[in-house]
Amino acid sequence: MAIWKINTNHSAAEFAARHMMVTWVRGLFTRVNGTLVFDPLAVAASRVEVEIEAGSLFTGVDQRDNHLKSADFLEVEKYPAITFKSTRVEPVALDQARVHGDLTLRGVTRPMVLDAQWSGPAHFNDEGTLFTSFGFRAETVINREDFGLVWNTEMEHGGVMVGRHIYIRLDVETDLAEE
Repeated sequence: MAIWKINTNHSAAEFAARHMMVTWVRGLFTRVNGTLVFDPLAVAASRVEVEIEAGSLFTGVDQRDNHLKSADFLEVEKYPAITFKSTRVEPVALDQARVHGDLTLRGVTRPMVLDAQWSGPAHFNDEGTLFTSFGFRAETVINREDFGLVWNTEMEHGGVMVGRHIYIRLDVETDLAEE
């Protein structure tokens, strides 16, 4: 099976969380690395390993970014990487699969499932060098408290400042590393 390397320049991990029970805050991690062992004709034999640089978090608001990187949330100085390693891939359609695996966030590892979809391959000839790529999108929802991210503030009307559920989406482009 082919080994595909995540192209960091064309990949990101996005997240969304409820804020003050009335709106959504969105952000992304700009540094996503990893490899996939993947063949669209043998999806069940696939394997995935992803590492996200926690310090690459960006929401567009410096004060919020600094708070999310602090010990109240990700504690990026102590836990610089967020990792996912697949344990099983379950094909569900021609271009879709459920990727079961272990997510490690802030030093806590929990099982999770990514709903994944892919497109490709795409071929590109750059001055005589042929590049082959696949694109992948994967989505899931986690309860941040399961990973020790429990900071919050109660609101006057009974709600909380930050919702428990974090919606995660990875969009990655992969380049053929080896057959």
